[in-house]
Amino acid sequence: MDDDLTGVARGAETLLDVLRDFAAEGYTGEFGAAEVDEDTSHGRVVCSTCHQVFAADAPEVGDLRRLEGASDPDDMLAVVALTCPNCSTRGTLVLNYGPTATVEDSAVLEGLDRPAPDAR
Repeated sequence: MDDDLTGVARGAETLLDVLRDFAAEGYTGEFGAAEVDEDTSHGRVVCSTCHQVFAADAPEVGDLRRLEGASDPDDMLAVVALTCPNCSTRGTLVLNYGPTATVEDSAVLEGLDRPAPDAR
């Protein structure tokens, strides 16, 4: 029997797994992508704790994990662990990337100050 599994996703983390891992590391708050700044086309993020909206490159990014659905490769998510530059809340931001991404999600991903290369 041929056991060639080329192209088959294995050991994939789920969104809940990643959110649980980040919560265990103290990232318990939530963030969302805000409307794109019309003047600059830069991505903006909103903090659910203090409700401040800030540029995507303003928060400290602790980690960024990409997820792709094992059964549907179009399920493309980026889960970002970050710290609010206004109130210091540590939380997560879930963004779509690829063909299903919104303009807001794409702008935030493009504007993020990326974590260190050794991040997962």
